[in-house]
Amino acid sequence: MSSVFNFTFVPWFRSVAPYIHKFRHQTFVVGIAGEAIAAGKLHVLAQDLAMIQSMGVKIVLVHGFRPQVNEQLKAKGHAPKYSHGIRITDEVALDCAQEAAGQLRYEIEAAFSQGLPNTPMADSTVRVISGNFITARPVGIVDGVDFLHSGVVRKVDAPGITRTLESGAMVLLSPFGFSPTGEAFNLTMEELATSVAIALQADKLIFLTEVPGILADPTQPAGEDNPIDTELPLLAAEKLLAALPNARHPADTGFYLQHCVKACKAGVERSHILPFAVDGALLLEIYVHDGIGTMVIDEKLESMREATPDDVGGILHLIEPFENDGTLVKRSRTEIERDAGNYTLIEHDGVIFACAALYPYPEAKTGEMAALTVSPAVQGQGDGERVLKRIEHRARAGGLDSIFVLTTRTMHWFIKRGFVQVDPDWLPDARKRKYNWDRKSQVLVKKLG
Repeated sequence: MSSVFNFTFVPWFRSVAPYIHKFRHQTFVVGIAGEAIAAGKLHVLAQDLAMIQSMGVKIVLVHGFRPQVNEQLKAKGHAPKYSHGIRITDEVALDCAQEAAGQLRYEIEAAFSQGLPNTPMADSTVRVISGNFITARPVGIVDGVDFLHSGVVRKVDAPGITRTLESGAMVLLSPFGFSPTGEAFNLTMEELATSVAIALQADKLIFLTEVPGILADPTQPAGEDNPIDTELPLLAAEKLLAALPNARHPADTGFYLQHCVKACKAGVERSHILPFAVDGALLLEIYVHDGIGTMVIDEKLESMREATPDDVGGILHLIEPFENDGTLVKRSRTEIERDAGNYTLIEHDGVIFACAALYPYPEAKTGEMAALTVSPAVQGQGDGERVLKRIEHRARAGGLDSIFVLTTRTMHWFIKRGFVQVDPDWLPDARKRKYNWDRKSQVLVKKLG
């Protein structure tokens, strides 16, 4: 085995292992757009989902079938009809939906049954169980439009799904629900996946979609100057959604975002929008720190916020031990009071457990993250990463292209999270003049893509 392989594999595996441990026994609801299956992505997605399940994640898979139903309608000379972004399901469309669902369920079960040699699914056994877990009711008549056999979720059999997941099986749901009298209703994949995630209080809701995620500026085309916003706090996502027109088409910015926001508001901690066109998108989003799509995260206002002068005493109490052992540079109370607005903090029951400050250098389009501190009582629970993400979000909002840190002891923690070491001469002139050459702090920079 080559030394080059060892050099790349070992740090990679060390960076992935914490996520494998973190997500074991968690529940993910994964919604796959029918377009992904039509694009020939099913077998690769099945391999990735099988790997994720093998690492202890409980998976509910919800498939869409929009293009498959339209193909069946076309074959029967029947045009698809939509209103308010929902299919109008007449008798012909209902037959087509049932045929498409049956075919897709067969294809999905077959994909998970193949222990393909020389693939990650070699010798794997993935049990896929479907069932009548969803009770639905009709959409009814909206603005004079009768949606006929189109429905919305009325009830999710969460205990039944949970028992199935506990048995080690993957749950597969087609976008259908049934009334107590046995009437079938065509549902949307997005609404079904969201309802199931809420009912299960899932740890993640993940949409594999036609879109790459939410752009930093949804009004402008994608590009280097307008990248995907990899993390949206719930409040920011709600604000963005309120400013967007009604989303009726999957390509609309708010189409998947509205479901992510709904799930997070109802208790699902994280919701994701991923592009199925990128090979390994699921693995990249789940097991790589920065991910690949957009994640909407439910951050409670009482737990993460910007500091006020009233927080100075708590910040001093948190950082003082780290100043005393030389991990942090000493800061006076006067300095912290002056710069209180620069600090982001996490508190629980009125006690500050983590903090960091952002000092912008607008002329250089960069900013320094300073005094990143997590209480020993909660280290290892992800508070450091949450503060880092908030600082990154504040920096982007301030028009900065990068953030940097100066550290003497925690270089590896930052490198694992996308920072790279640079020479102190890289520092903005104003910061370079204050650099302590005797302390020999390492300078690490992270570009904000």
